[in-house]
Amino acid sequence: MTTANRLRTDRLPGLVTTAYTFDVPVDHADPQGEHLSVFAREVVATGREKDELPWLMMLQGGPGHPCERPTAPSPWLGRALQDYRVLLLDQRGTGLSSRVNRQTLPLRGDAKAQAAYLGHFRADSIVRDAELVRQALIGEQKWSIYGQSFGGFCSLTYLSLFPGSLRESLITGGLAPLSATADEVYRALYPRVREKNERFFARYPGDQEIARKVVEHLLAHDVRLPTGERLTAHRFQTLGMGFGTQREFDSLHYLLEASFVDGVGGPELSDYFLAQAGARLSFASAPLYALVHEAIYNQGSASDWSAQRVRAEFPEFDLEGDGPVLFTGEMIYPWQFDEDPALTPLKETAEILAARTDWGPLYDPEVLARNEVPVAAAVYFDDMYVDAEYSLATAKAVRGTKVWVTNEYEHDGAGRSAAVLDRLIKMARGEL
Repeated sequence: MTTANRLRTDRLPGLVTTAYTFDVPVDHADPQGEHLSVFAREVVATGREKDELPWLMMLQGGPGHPCERPTAPSPWLGRALQDYRVLLLDQRGTGLSSRVNRQTLPLRGDAKAQAAYLGHFRADSIVRDAELVRQALIGEQKWSIYGQSFGGFCSLTYLSLFPGSLRESLITGGLAPLSATADEVYRALYPRVREKNERFFARYPGDQEIARKVVEHLLAHDVRLPTGERLTAHRFQTLGMGFGTQREFDSLHYLLEASFVDGVGGPELSDYFLAQAGARLSFASAPLYALVHEAIYNQGSASDWSAQRVRAEFPEFDLEGDGPVLFTGEMIYPWQFDEDPALTPLKETAEILAARTDWGPLYDPEVLARNEVPVAAAVYFDDMYVDAEYSLATAKAVRGTKVWVTNEYEHDGAGRSAAVLDRLIKMARGEL
């Protein structure tokens, strides 16, 4: 039986936080087998520590990212704490939950053993962890869940596996396609990324010339990042990963405008540019994202490096020639496991995961079709990361889902918005 191991309580401006760990099975089908540790942080508004409050468990976007580390009430958290006791869960393999990276995975053994272990790091295992955490903290009481982006994918799995444990489900930018393959997902994604590029270069038209100049320089020179590895042109191209949020347009623009300095041998990429670009391009803080990103769509089939294969259908993303440079978005490519030092030791493991075909189901369409849990979801019309058409189809497939479709917010920013969360809470309660 899983128990809550209370570590400490901290008092911060406006917040009281309590840290816990929970021992859970690596493989939930083998509860007597190996276990790992899951970390979660309870957060309550100062002065309300002893109040009888319903629980809201946060499922973070990703995959492979830890939950936020609060220092004061962020906008969404401040709104949540008006009504709830919040639990910030580090999903397995992230943060303080038996972290997965190039340092820890070799402890599993060879690449085959590592890949077998990582097969238990998708939404189905995350949700089963969360259910054991719920039981350890509040017994048979129900709780609410809030899923942002990939956390919304997990929410749909929770609704499939344990609907009787939920009071309500709030989802921002995370109504996952229930049956689309990775190929179908990426075939829809590339045109959205192309559109984001068009918007970026319309906002900063002079940046196209700079981007092409950087590409030509990288194709002609062996340029090294401060961490020692070569910065290739196609790795530079992946700086569009953040194009799903407006603020990243501005951030990339300011990076590009500082790209070149005049050196002894002529123009060269500045140390500032290389340091900033290297930090953005490294997966050192979230290697699990790269390892399982395509696997989050797999149900009975292999991804086989879907983003790389489907890219061939969109030659406008090719860098050769003198055509416009298009940045890529939320794609993981096999060559990244050759070029990123945080990923290179995991290349063989990644290849095994990409070839795996026996992935189990993540959702139960029949359970979702007769859902009775209140579900309120924000769908962002211009979302780069989660296709709006797939999201609306999923909303129709999950009985009773209330949807707010908007282009007022971008994907990640809305996940931190008090106004968005407030609207979803009222929708779930039938007040809107």
